[in-house]
Amino acid sequence: MGAGTGKFIQPLCERRHRGTWFPAGIIRAVTHPEHSLTFREDGKIALAVNPAASFGRSRGVGDRAAEYFRAAGRAVVVLQADGYGSLGKLVEQALAADTQVVALVVVGGDGMVHLGVNALAGLQIPLGIIPTGTGNDVARLLALPLESTVEACQRVLDALDAGGRRIDVGRVRACGRTTYFAGVLSAGFDAAVNERANSWRWPRGKSRYNLAMLRELGSFRRIEYTVIADGMRWSQAALLISVANGQSIGGGMRITPDALPDDGWLDLFMVKPLSRLKFLSIFPKVFAGKHTGRPEVDIRRVRSVRLEAEGVVAYADGERLASLPVDVDVLPLALRVLA
Repeated sequence: MGAGTGKFIQPLCERRHRGTWFPAGIIRAVTHPEHSLTFREDGKIALAVNPAASFGRSRGVGDRAAEYFRAAGRAVVVLQADGYGSLGKLVEQALAADTQVVALVVVGGDGMVHLGVNALAGLQIPLGIIPTGTGNDVARLLALPLESTVEACQRVLDALDAGGRRIDVGRVRACGRTTYFAGVLSAGFDAAVNERANSWRWPRGKSRYNLAMLRELGSFRRIEYTVIADGMRWSQAALLISVANGQSIGGGMRITPDALPDDGWLDLFMVKPLSRLKFLSIFPKVFAGKHTGRPEVDIRRVRSVRLEAEGVVAYADGERLASLPVDVDVLPLALRVLA
């Protein structure tokens, strides 16, 4: 969940992202053709630090990461701004202006991963992650070190030397713009929980999401969706629908435990209407991925899906995107990550 960056999100339909993703194997003239898939020893690392990373346990992580990379002989450009939107623009400007950048490394949680994925649209520059967020679901998906800055930095350097790996990217078209995500798009109860949690300054950490869920559960009602998946259309009453490239949300809730980030598919996760007591009985099982056999849970693999519903806002990687309808599809192996 991206609660750490939610307060910096601009109003719906106002943000624009430069560039367009193309699946691996499709040739495209990028901003700087001299960026290659072999990473030069003299190249720079652009290090983008979450504007909220000066608080709590993440205090100083950006400085420590920069010091570690420099000690390893890498040139580092540190990118910081007062707000999430301003930082996104600064990152895009840096990538466009500096042909020596060979990697973008983000310091933060899933919201910063979301920023990085969108800043790299259309470029052949890889993304590295130093996890410091409350959720870190994308970092968890990629089996990155979650507790040690040193280990996370070394993983970036090792992958930079080895070339990294490619993963799929989810593409969202909504409200006249295109956005990309690495983890999960949520539209329903889980998105409403995100909305509530992002409005709270306290508590910090995973407990904020759990408390927000309990508060939201008291008033939330079933949603009547129209779903169009791979050309099939149906009406669906549900508590929530998510479209997953990753496995988890909210800091380890494994809603789609069998999802793979590099298989060319998205997992469509639907929870049918159920009572509050039944929901609370199922909820603990989600962290272990033991809920998938329940009759209220439906998971299907799709390549594209359109979600329609009244009064529902979609979130992706914990970040607020747009009101439904949204069109989502997968771009296979479109992003190189340093993992």
